[in-house]
Amino acid sequence: MDDKPKAVFFMMLSAFAFAMMGAMVKLSGNIPILEKVFFRNLVSLGVAFLFIRKSKVSMFGDRKNQKYLIARSLLGLSGVVFYFYAINNLYLADSSMLNKLSPFFVTLFAFVFLNEKLSKIQIPALIVVFIGALLVIKPRFSFAVLPAVSGTVSAVCAGAAYTLVRYLKNKEHPSTIVFYFSLVSVIGVLPLMLFNFKLPNMMQLFFLVCTGIFAAIGQFSLTFGYKYAPASEVSIFNYFSIVFSAVIGFFLWEEIPDVLSVLGGILIVTAAIITYLYNNKWIRIEN
Repeated sequence: MDDKPKAVFFMMLSAFAFAMMGAMVKLSGNIPILEKVFFRNLVSLGVAFLFIRKSKVSMFGDRKNQKYLIARSLLGLSGVVFYFYAINNLYLADSSMLNKLSPFFVTLFAFVFLNEKLSKIQIPALIVVFIGALLVIKPRFSFAVLPAVSGTVSAVCAGAAYTLVRYLKNKEHPSTIVFYFSLVSVIGVLPLMLFNFKLPNMMQLFFLVCTGIFAAIGQFSLTFGYKYAPASEVSIFNYFSIVFSAVIGFFLWEEIPDVLSVLGGILIVTAAIITYLYNNKWIRIEN
């Protein structure tokens, strides 16, 4: 049986789950960022542990892969912190758009560190994406730009983390990668969280737990999606999280991104679609 339909399903599920995760982060209100990150990863850790037990694979992986697992985990944790800050301070669709720059950073990092070649379309696509990101960020000499910058930095960290996931995909089981990331994140955030802990009420606790549940679904779905098919063939489907986030943001908070953000999002998604079509040989660029 062809694994491509499985990969598409998992990528779409991941897109929806991460959009819902963002909504849960906003709905949890004035809980400190690191506390939200802690709950996100604590629930993921529990789910990952159950998958580990069921799959009967190593929790911590091979010794030779430890430095890559640690690097993936620290980069992933940094990405989550920056992303949650962006979610708290931007429209949900805007934060999702900036976070979806990560596949293009995967392209750059894979070129530099994994010796993957850049196709003819990828360099102009990266330029278009950069312009799109600027339209969403709207650079200005003000602290008001920090949430948008944070969203972009989250994409850089996520891109580096997913590059390492690609490196590890045939070396470690997906459950091991997710468990390792969740464990490092929980241990890393716990002492910092305790310095500024805020006791959540019952509704906030519900949203915090849901943040972790949707994050776990999104993380596992993404990892399995990349396992069943090359990233070049299925990564485009993860961009549906922008659409999901825009719909959720509109119905829950009546969020309507401004014209520049919409134009920037169109440029980012268009570049992704053209790159996807080119990589799958549905369009050609003649010399």
